[in-house]
Amino acid sequence: MAQQHTRYRALAGALGAVALTAGAITTGLTLPTASAATWPSASGTQAVGTTISVSGTTDGGMKRYYGTGDLGSDGQDEDQGPLFELKDGATLKNVILGAPAADGVHCEGSCTLQNVWWEDVGEDAATFRGSGKTYNVVGGGARKAEDKIFQFNGGGTLNISNFAGQDFSTFVRSCGNCSTQYKRTINVSNTEITAPGKVIGGINTNYGDSLTLRSITIVGDSSKKIVPCQKYIGNDDGDEPSKNGSGPDGTYCKYSTSDITYK
Repeated sequence: MAQQHTRYRALAGALGAVALTAGAITTGLTLPTASAATWPSASGTQAVGTTISVSGTTDGGMKRYYGTGDLGSDGQDEDQGPLFELKDGATLKNVILGAPAADGVHCEGSCTLQNVWWEDVGEDAATFRGSGKTYNVVGGGARKAEDKIFQFNGGGTLNISNFAGQDFSTFVRSCGNCSTQYKRTINVSNTEITAPGKVIGGINTNYGDSLTLRSITIVGDSSKKIVPCQKYIGNDDGDEPSKNGSGPDGTYCKYSTSDITYK
C-alpha cells in the first residue's frame, strides 16, 4: 500500500534546523554518510510493552529496543502503537529498534531523529504529523520494510539526510488518503538506497507537495527499476490514490540525473 489511512501517527525528535540550499541539504551536524554496510551493534537490549513517551532529548546509548505484549507485532496492522512517541520539539538519538518493532516511532509535531536504526521495520519506521512543522532525520538507517519506511501524515517539511534505506517498498510517502491533507515538502540528501525497493519518494501533486533529491546513491539496481519520485493524485476520503506520472519536472520532483549515482 503506497499511502497511509486516516489514523494519525507521529515520528521522531527535534534538533537543529535543516537548511536547504541550491546545491545541497545541510544539517549543521558532521556525520558520515550512512551505509548499508555499517549497521551498528547494540550496547544492550530492552523490551517495550508500553509506548515510551519522549519530551526533550532522549539518548538511548545505542541500546536495542523491541516490542513485547501489545507492541510485539511486526505486521502491517494500521492500529498498532509505536515503541516511541515524541512530543512536539523532542529529539530521539542513538537508538536501535529491533524486531518486533510495532509501528516504530511517532512524532506529534516537530522532531529530530538522530542516529536511529531500524533493523526490521514493522508497519512503518516513523510517522510524522502536525501542521506547519519541521521534522529532521539525521543519520541512521532502516531495512526490511514491507511497506513504507517514512510516513508523512502531517504538514510542513521533512528533511532526511545521511540515511541508509534498504529492502523496502516506499522509502518516504506523503499520505495519499488522510482525512486531513496538507502541502508537504520532502528533502532527501546524502542517502544510500539499497535494492530491493520500489519508490524513493511518493508525493501528491494536487496538494502542492514536492520532493527534492540530492546526492542519492542507489545500490544493486543496475536496471534502474526503483522510481526516484512517484507522483499521485491524493484524496481525503480514504480511496487508493491514482498515479500522476514520475520523473523530474522542476516543480514537484526536484532532482536531475546527476543527483543520483548507481552502484
